[in-house]
Amino acid sequence: MENIINLDKLEIGIHHFDFHLDTAYFQAIEKSELLGGEVDAKAELNLLPSGFDLNISVEGQVTVTCDRCLEPMSLSVSAQDNMTTDAMDAISENKKGNVVDLNWLAYELTIVNLPLVHCHQPGGCNPQMDTLLQSHLCTTEEPEA
Repeated sequence: MENIINLDKLEIGIHHFDFHLDTAYFQAIEKSELLGGEVDAKAELNLLPSGFDLNISVEGQVTVTCDRCLEPMSLSVSAQDNMTTDAMDAISENKKGNVVDLNWLAYELTIVNLPLVHCHQPGGCNPQMDTLLQSHLCTTEEPEA
């Protein structure tokens, strides 16, 4: 898989990675709230003898389901994060060695920086669903029994 960096094969020092997460990537993740998107990511990994420093940023658009009308909608995302480790705790050890999955880190950075509630701007929801929701609103107080 692309952008899975094997730290055992890198030289000590700074390494730059530019990559892109697209709709196919988001749809391949089971149980993801993201229906698709186009997100550009950049990472700067400073490999140290006893760990690494990682600066990662994401910028782009993702598609999610509107919580109100259940139609797809687009959200912008722009975020950055810094991870520092003295030990190799943040990496997975597998048969390929010590690796960092930059795609997964970019995905997580994207997902945690989205708003908790996903709703279209006023007037942007599906008109049929909006009408149905309006018909179920309680607009008057019910008398106490």
